[in-house]
Amino acid sequence: MNQVIETLLKRKSVRAYEKREIEPNVKAAILKATLRAPTAGNMMLYSIIDVTDQRIKDRLAVTCDNQPFIARAPMAWVFLADYQRWYDYFLASDVEVVCQQNNELLRKPEEGDLFLACCDALIAAQNAVIAAESFGVGSCYIGDVIEQYEAHKELLNLPQYVFPICMLVFGYPTGQQKDREMTTRFDEKFIVFENGYRQLDSAEFDEMFRERESQMPKGKAMGGIANFGQAMYRRKFGSDFSVEMSRSAREWLKGWKR
Repeated sequence: MNQVIETLLKRKSVRAYEKREIEPNVKAAILKATLRAPTAGNMMLYSIIDVTDQRIKDRLAVTCDNQPFIARAPMAWVFLADYQRWYDYFLASDVEVVCQQNNELLRKPEEGDLFLACCDALIAAQNAVIAAESFGVGSCYIGDVIEQYEAHKELLNLPQYVFPICMLVFGYPTGQQKDREMTTRFDEKFIVFENGYRQLDSAEFDEMFRERESQMPKGKAMGGIANFGQAMYRRKFGSDFSVEMSRSAREWLKGWKR
């Protein structure tokens, strides 16, 4: 096993941090590695907001589903799917004139452009995660930044063709976080298919979720929840924050397509 593979396999989300700043040279190295991430057509269809204002961090800790550890993280980066920069560049380059000469309408960013920009931003974010891990700096993804469309658009000054696809918070993990047991992953046979997708049957689901099912509390403590699928639906998919995330995503998309 080489060092890169070992880093990947040992990485876990960190939500509690030492009261220690991330050194400027370490931060610079993480950023340098982040910006070397693979990118569609070498366009770098993303931007990063380095949140250094504690007031903004405090606000994000509330708007991102009330998670106080966000405010305590020494470093917070919001990763933006960004087609605004290229669209502005196209306008500055008089692309519209060329379109008129060819009897074409100037195309504005659409859904496919958004998805591609989201891919670019997330690939860069994962580079940041692994680069940080190599320095002993822990991290945690915050998907909740997709929520609260109106609040985040104003708070982060986001124009039309910019979408906050995720936030990362970083810090040196506490001893408890270092010693915390790692979460398990599903067996690859349920995740990796050869040459085409395959839906799983009930027996495969029973096997896939057996370990997690065995760790569930039983009886009245479950409040009528009978199995892990019901618990995850209530906790994640059917939760208020998940509904709000979908509402906000629709609003972001409306703005993108306007």
